[in-house]
Amino acid sequence: MKKNRKRQKGERRTSAVMRLSFVALALLLQIAFVFFLANFLQEYTAAIYAALEIAALMAAIHIYNKSGDSTYKLSWVIVLLTLPVVGFLLYAFWSGSLQRKRIARQHPDNTAEPESVRMRSEMSADKLNRQLPNWSRLSSYLRRRDFLLYQNTRVTYFPEGEQLINDILTRVERAEHFIFPEYFIIAEGQLWDRMSTALCEKAKSGVEVKVIFDDFGNIRRFSGETIERLRDAGVEVFVFNPVQQYVNRLYFNYRDHRKICCVDGDFAYTGGVNIADEYANLFERFGYWKDGGVRLEGEGAWGLTTAFIDMCGYLGGELHNERDYYRPHAAIKSEGFCQPFVDGPHNNPDNPAEDVYLQMVSNAKRFLYITTPYFIPDASMMRALCIAGDGGVDVRLMLPGTPDHWYTDCVAESYFGELLQHGIKIYRYTPGFLHAKSVMVDREIAFVGSVNADYRSFQLNFECGVVTYGTSMIEDLLEDMDGIMDRSHCITMEEWRKRPWGRRVLESLLRLVAIWL
Repeated sequence: MKKNRKRQKGERRTSAVMRLSFVALALLLQIAFVFFLANFLQEYTAAIYAALEIAALMAAIHIYNKSGDSTYKLSWVIVLLTLPVVGFLLYAFWSGSLQRKRIARQHPDNTAEPESVRMRSEMSADKLNRQLPNWSRLSSYLRRRDFLLYQNTRVTYFPEGEQLINDILTRVERAEHFIFPEYFIIAEGQLWDRMSTALCEKAKSGVEVKVIFDDFGNIRRFSGETIERLRDAGVEVFVFNPVQQYVNRLYFNYRDHRKICCVDGDFAYTGGVNIADEYANLFERFGYWKDGGVRLEGEGAWGLTTAFIDMCGYLGGELHNERDYYRPHAAIKSEGFCQPFVDGPHNNPDNPAEDVYLQMVSNAKRFLYITTPYFIPDASMMRALCIAGDGGVDVRLMLPGTPDHWYTDCVAESYFGELLQHGIKIYRYTPGFLHAKSVMVDREIAFVGSVNADYRSFQLNFECGVVTYGTSMIEDLLEDMDGIMDRSHCITMEEWRKRPWGRRVLESLLRLVAIWL
């Protein structure tokens, strides 16, 4: 257990040190550039620096005129105009413009579904419009992006990471046709030992097993030897954005943050849970680790399965059978509707994840409950939340009591005052770290997935989730949220205003660089 804690602290320190080192190097280059001009090119100093500032101004104008979030653009403009050498270096490495273009070229669009499947989706939409007309616009928005609406899907909510992972492992051990897990983090430990054993046994028996994981999320937690053992057993392993050396992390801004596991077509899982021991509280990390997720059983499972297949194709994988082979086969009858969707930087500036959040917030009439481990909203999200609060909606935001990153928590806290002024209640989960990512509105609609309420999830990461309309799972989620609030501390304006002045200064500074956190 102590070894795990030391290893994870080392990972966070390595990541932070590399990024801070690069920023420090950029600042040194800025200083060296000014020193060189002042001592060796004195007569040209003004002209050269003026040209550099003009170039920075032109770059800033270009960024300002690009489509996208204003907060993101303002941060880059400030850096470019105040420290042009630093700004150009950071923008070249971290803006992701070149990488985004490459991803957009290589990443496949959603594969067109047969007309019969689309017709069933449209029939479901007509039924949704009659039953829950307030949410037909959101459903239509997602369908226009080829995320179909499904009925005949049993949606089960798991309020604890341990419950979700154990159910996944049970399904994996019973798999007969294929197993497709895709995770941001797959860490060696007790849970992985059980899963890897099952994956290797199933692959040897002829089950098609493909695994996708994000290399950034698994440095020093998932060894090359483990990958070789999987491949030797017949498991196909695909690494998203392989990190060959630590220095490459400087350029690594896009991450596969999805949490998906699809089994035999009939079952698909998503939520906030990765495959690592801390998610099941097998050892303590930031206090009690509170997480959750859902299982889709039936037609809706195809929405996540096809997302995995598309990502696998992007990474160079090939299916063993025709695409239709992987569709659901079980006949499920259930109430309500579900609509799985995915998002990624290849869509920018179209961002389904953030737009789903915004529409759920804007359409709330009675109450709106949100759980998220990180809260770094842009201007549009803040305005939507404040309008909802002013409009009489009971808005409740649930955040960790023990955060895993102090700097992101500092940024989140800087928004509390404005939220409290508009009647929004903010809860800190006292037992420890709240990692669940969910939204529930009016007991009619819910979202559960991998999406955090922050800039990175909305703009930079590959994410996934499912929106459910009128399902019994919504009541289970509400019960879980009520339990979270019962074990949480409700923040007051008085205590927020008593923050130390040093923290206030730090919050203001960190908000300027929040898009890079």
